[in-house]
Amino acid sequence: MNNDNMLDKMTFEEAMNELENLVESLDKGDISLDQAIAAYDKGSQLKDHCQKKLNEAKMKVETIQSSDNSDVVPDKLTSFDSE
Repeated sequence: MNNDNMLDKMTFEEAMNELENLVESLDKGDISLDQAIAAYDKGSQLKDHCQKKLNEAKMKVETIQSSDNSDVVPDKLTSFDSE
């Protein structure tokens, strides 16, 4: 199984946990330059995966809100900014 398939099957929580572990190992500074570069690359992929999962969750919530309360949706729930 390639890396993309493994990443696609990860939950948000699993990806965040792995990302936190990578950051911790980079912070310690006890890995080689090549390992640090590989960790940074994997961390970037994990961050993108987490962002994708968050965007999917946002879309689901917005869909539920619009179908349940098409007339009355509080402003503070509709103005989510992912930045």
